Amino acid sequence: MLSTSDSRRSKLKISARNAIPGKVKKVKLGAVNAEITLQVGKGIEVVSVISAASAKALKLKTGKAAYAVIKASDVMIGVDH
Repeated sequence: MLSTSDSRRSKLKISARNAIPGKVKKVKLGAVNAEITLQVGKGIEVVSVISAASAKALKLKTGKAAYAVIKASDVMIGVDH
């Protein structure tokens, strides 16, 4: 469970089991949506499309710490041959 807090809010708890910490690498704002690239490890990125309003509300910008929160009933695994 992810738990975060700051001096203005109480702790936020969510049910997603996969919360991967990282830093915002790129924010590409569109009229309706925003494409957020999060660096979660050396050479490892997670890209998410969220609403532009959410990106603004979260004050996402390059270098800001953030989490990739993955809530899914299925996660596929692949390997190289």
